[in-house]
Amino acid sequence: MEGQKSGCISPASYDFIIPLRMRILMVCLGNICRSPLADGLLRNKVSEKKLPWFVDSAGTAAYHIGNPPDHRMIQTAKENGIDISGLRARQFTSQDYEDFDRIYVMDQSNYKNVLALANSNADRQKVSLFLDHLYPNEQLEVPDPYYGNQSDFDAVFTLVNEATEALISDLTHE
Repeated sequence: MEGQKSGCISPASYDFIIPLRMRILMVCLGNICRSPLADGLLRNKVSEKKLPWFVDSAGTAAYHIGNPPDHRMIQTAKENGIDISGLRARQFTSQDYEDFDRIYVMDQSNYKNVLALANSNADRQKVSLFLDHLYPNEQLEVPDPYYGNQSDFDAVFTLVNEATEALISDLTHE
């Protein structure tokens, strides 16, 4: 899989290098379990399908800024052929509304925290629950495996993998 978060250029600037059709941000609490997994899975699929999309992830809290994903999520992803070890946690900011077209949050708490930084109705329209593409109108959340065991990480991998497929299907058929 390509790419680490470099932090040296904003996603909006990539349009001058490669015209992008879509900029997508995945958001969870600490940016060490769910959102980096969604980021890594989606990046991998976007690369395989040669889609002109930029994908990144962030957390609503500043607990883990600069840290790699949780070692259990790195291992779970690796066992399934996805390398997320190069990703680094960062915190969601209001600038992300300028830099991204779509912002997918993992749960209702993330949803409220992200919306709290919105400056306009247009900003708010960019935010939705990540599982909405897989389970429309059900308002389902991706469970946080952080305090769980390996089976929780495996279950989250399966769920996020299915959700990234649904997201790609929906967005490529808009």
